[in-house]
Amino acid sequence: MANCITRHIPNTVTCCNLFSGCIAVVVAYQGNYQAALAFIVLGAIFDFFDGMLARALKAYSPLGKELDSLADDVTFGVAPSMIVFSLFKEVSVPAFLAPVATYLPFAAFLIAVFSALRLAKFNIDTRQSTSFIGVPTPANALFWGALVVGGHDFLVSDHFNALYLLALIALTSWLLVAEIPMFSLKFKNLSWRDNRVQFIFLLGCVPLMLFLGIAGLAAVIIWYALLSLITQRKA
Repeated sequence: MANCITRHIPNTVTCCNLFSGCIAVVVAYQGNYQAALAFIVLGAIFDFFDGMLARALKAYSPLGKELDSLADDVTFGVAPSMIVFSLFKEVSVPAFLAPVATYLPFAAFLIAVFSALRLAKFNIDTRQSTSFIGVPTPANALFWGALVVGGHDFLVSDHFNALYLLALIALTSWLLVAEIPMFSLKFKNLSWRDNRVQFIFLLGCVPLMLFLGIAGLAAVIIWYALLSLITQRKA
């Protein structure tokens, strides 16, 4: 009886991730960016614990693997896409883009498409057992959520417009599937020598979060990508 119950615990947590993602999509469509970010963060917490519980309980299953990818694409793909979709309605549009202004918001869903591609690649790529190739989908979702919440006033000002937003969508979509090694935050031990990159990353996160607030979370994701590029080049 115990085994019958425990084997379903990780999938239940994954479903909580999916549920959080669905709510994030709805509130993002309503323009409630703070709530959308909160539910993306909640989904990321569930996403962390479902894998940990699956390992602890030895409750792996093909169903769980597929369910996890589905939940992740909703929470970390569709939800940030909807945030950007709603943001498009607020940003200024250059005159030369005015004829297609009605259609521009739909470009936001490229984030969901490339997130799905990223997740599919992860499932079949044996190189990503201890590190990542391309920016992880939770990191990309947190970047967009924190950027829109923390930098909303700038994004809807005259200093920013839809063209810049399109460029950001293209860049982050590419980073999801780019063949760029990204370090993992998993610590083998607490020694500086074995975890130097991870410690440098965490030390850099402190001032970003202290001085930039919620927008600092977006800066942290940029710092993560840059540090991955620097360490890979040195390697």
